[in-house]
Amino acid sequence: MEMLMTVVWRSFSRAAGAALSTAFESFLAGMFSRSWWSRRLTPLLAIALGLSLTLSSCGSVSNSLSGSYVEDTMTVAESLLGTIALSQDDPARPDAESEARVLINDYMALYRPKGRVNGLPSFTTMQTALNSLAGHYTNYANRPLPEALKTRLEKELKKAETSVVRGT
Repeated sequence: MEMLMTVVWRSFSRAAGAALSTAFESFLAGMFSRSWWSRRLTPLLAIALGLSLTLSSCGSVSNSLSGSYVEDTMTVAESLLGTIALSQDDPARPDAESEARVLINDYMALYRPKGRVNGLPSFTTMQTALNSLAGHYTNYANRPLPEALKTRLEKELKKAETSVVRGT
């Protein structure tokens, strides 16, 4: 009986083998043709790219910003006033300046696009102060803050603090 099964199987595989081989080859040829890639893989790659860009742009803002305009303005102003007050010889100054740069970038990235905040006088004053300080850090990184700029920044940051508390 076993001998008969082996003979039948061999004859079946010889007869069907050519047909199965041809069907398998045509399946592979169709699967890996240009049209298969363009019809199936291109949309999948587009979806994957879209998801990765969407998810990467949804990253959280710095932990120091809460999302509340009033609180964030007060926090940023106080932090920058503290950084400005540091003496040039203070060993913590380079770290404070780099943290200030990050804080300025995070604050402006969060609130500049928001129309309801962008028109407020407190935001305009804050933006002026932040642009001045960021410009100094960018162009004169190793130089101390000039007294005139320091005085102006202190005045503008305090003005922004008082006007944001008033709601303007």
